[in-house]
Parts: sequence; C-alpha cells; structure tokens
Amino acid sequence: MTNAPKSEHDTKVDDHSFDGITFEVVEEEHTNEGQRVKRRGIYLWPNLITTAALLSGFYSIIASTNGNYVQAIYAIFLAALLDGLDGRVARAIGAQSAFGEQYDSLSDLLAFGVAPAMLMYSWSLHELGRIGLACCFIYTACAAFRLARFNVQIGVVDKRYFIGIASPLAAVLVITLVWVSRDYPFIFDLRDITIQIIYAVYMVVVALLMISNIKYYSFKEMDRKRVPFVVMLPVVLIFAAITYNIPVGILVVSLIYAASGFITTLFAHKQAVNKTE
Repeated sequence: MTNAPKSEHDTKVDDHSFDGITFEVVEEEHTNEGQRVKRRGIYLWPNLITTAALLSGFYSIIASTNGNYVQAIYAIFLAALLDGLDGRVARAIGAQSAFGEQYDSLSDLLAFGVAPAMLMYSWSLHELGRIGLACCFIYTACAAFRLARFNVQIGVVDKRYFIGIASPLAAVLVITLVWVSRDYPFIFDLRDITIQIIYAVYMVVVALLMISNIKYYSFKEMDRKRVPFVVMLPVVLIFAAITYNIPVGILVVSLIYAASGFITTLFAHKQAVNKTE
C-alpha cells in the first residue's frame, strides 16, 4: 500500500519544526482520499478579511474612548459585514481551516463582545460607576461564552438554527440603541437615572440571550432555496421602513428577530413532543 503523493507544503512535522524563532502555522487537514496531512501556512483571503474585521473592532474601541460614537457604530457595522463575508469566501474557494475558525472567533470577540460594551460604557453606563462597568463586563463575558460554545458545538447542532442569539446581532442590538439615542436626545436623556438603568438592564438581557438555549433561525438554508414570489413583499416593506429611518428601522427589525427566537423555540419544542407521542 503506497501513500498518496504530497505537495511541497504537505510536510511531516515533529517537535524540531518549532525550534528557534519562527513565524509559522502548522495544522492537520484531511485530504479527499481520507488521509491526514500536516500543512504549513494559512489561507490568505479569508484570513485577510477576518483581519479587516478585527481592525474594525479595534478602531471602534478607540473611537468610543475618544467620544466618536458614530464612527464607532460604523466600524462595528463594517465588522459585521466582513464577518459574514470571510466565511462565504472560505467556503467558495475551499479555504476552510481550523485556524481560520479560531481566528474568526477571536476577531468576533473583540468586534462584537468588547467593542459594543465599550461603546455603551463610554456613551452612558460610565455614569453608573461600578454597576455600569459590571453590566458591560457581563455582556463581554457572555459573548465569550457564546463563541466558545459555538466552537465546540460545530457539527453537532442543527445548522438551521443558532442556539442563542448570534454575537453580531447582539452587537447590532446594542449599537443601534446608542444610534437611536443619539438621534433622539429629547427621549433618551443621558442624565436621567431611569434611562441609565434601562441601558444597564438592556445590556444584561442581550447578554443572557447570547448564552441562552433559545433557537434562532439562521437563514442558512435560504442561500440556494427557492421561495414563493410573495415572500419578497415583506422584504421590500422592511427595506422601505429601514430606508425611512435607518437606525430606528434596524433596531426594530433586530428586536423583532430577537423576540422571534421564543416563537421558534416554542414551535421546535411542540414538534419534538409530537414526534415522541
């Protein structure tokens, strides 16, 4: 029995490969023939996009600390767009890897776990002192828990659903509230202790939704699935509402999606009960 030929990048790696000062990544992959090989290097394009998302999250933190809240909001939105793009690029060119998955999660933690918390703290919750700090930390910690749980459940859970609200949408829920508050200061008076408490509770609720077992439809099956033409009507209406007032529209749509998880979970539970009967 002969081994399949290896390319110059498919090398046998031992402990001596890491001697000295090196800048190298070695990971194990499975070939089409089912063999396991160790490859050096990383895939350029998906990891480059992930790096851009990481930069956006980092810039958002800097902007928040400097009081540039609109720029911080835009940076997190950009990170969310890039986060959706890197995975699609990796799947399209066959460049998925364990390194890319872990790197993407670390980028998500900064962009969707730390940056939104810093934005909310700088915007309002610093007025509550340690309580505001604690609420923002709870959000960041729950984002880390959610991403870690997602990594260990890959290939186990139903791909049609997210278990707990996804961290990018959790970030959108936070930053659009800040955006709306900035546009309507006569409603959201930052000096009002009631408003500050609402912000604090909001952060904790969004954090708990991330680590909950509530099911959210992922829309992953919609990529190549035909739907009735009439489905486009509510989509057009949603876009029209968002266009009329972008921050309010995005916040309302995000809140509706967050609430939809309870309905999705209820239906899934009823279906499971009916199957067992």
